[in-house]
Amino acid sequence: MPESSETALLIEHLDVRFGKGDGAVHAVRDVSVTVKRGETFGLVGESGSGKSTVLRAISGLAKDWTGRIAVDGTDLGKARDKAFYEKVQMVFQDPYGSLHPRHTVDRTLGEPGRIHGITDVGARIESILRDVGLGPEFRFRFPHQLSGGQRQRVAIARALMLEPKILLLDEPTSALDVSVQAEILNLLQRLKREFGLTYILVSHDLAVIAHMCDRLAVMNSGRVVEELTADQLRRAEPTDRYTKQLLTASLGYNRATADSLLTFD
Repeated sequence: MPESSETALLIEHLDVRFGKGDGAVHAVRDVSVTVKRGETFGLVGESGSGKSTVLRAISGLAKDWTGRIAVDGTDLGKARDKAFYEKVQMVFQDPYGSLHPRHTVDRTLGEPGRIHGITDVGARIESILRDVGLGPEFRFRFPHQLSGGQRQRVAIARALMLEPKILLLDEPTSALDVSVQAEILNLLQRLKREFGLTYILVSHDLAVIAHMCDRLAVMNSGRVVEELTADQLRRAEPTDRYTKQLLTASLGYNRATADSLLTFD
């Protein structure tokens, strides 16, 4: 894959396996993608396609991988150091599960700041809460005192505490009410502009991908089957059979749609 000074993230021939022997699961197979600095790159596919596993390999949560992962031209090994987490952070799918139920917002946001030696953690917490559309009045609340959307805003604030340049977004709105999803997506768009961020966004929702992303890779059974731009997706111009099926299915059920899934060449 091409690499230049404009490349924020490079993945080459990534394979990820879980387990050993006959019971091993080959979750990601020979995935190669290049993400440019400042763009939003989407990974889309049905459940089990391997898209979230790619993020877990990048973040260091999945350690049994082979291939190459490089951030800003620096190759990553299996372990991640502090310098990595100052560049790359992850926002998880479930805001109910990703925040400790007995930790206040202040403790949740303050912990990475203290680990990484931020001098005025309190001021940073209040600043980042304003950035995500909350405010200092949320600082000493517990997760059970927050709505789902507010919890995800806190999770985004936690990811931004160390001023990273790359965010890994794993289905960041799928656990939220439909009325809240657009608010979080618009927040992410605004933060990207204000802080010059690069996003790698995982979603099964093609409408979210088309709205958020510049380019995308479609995954099926652990492999990338097609790369295309968001404009090509919006114009319904995929060439791969699976991508066509995914696009057709996203339009909603009707009899003609269901029949068409069986008739692509």
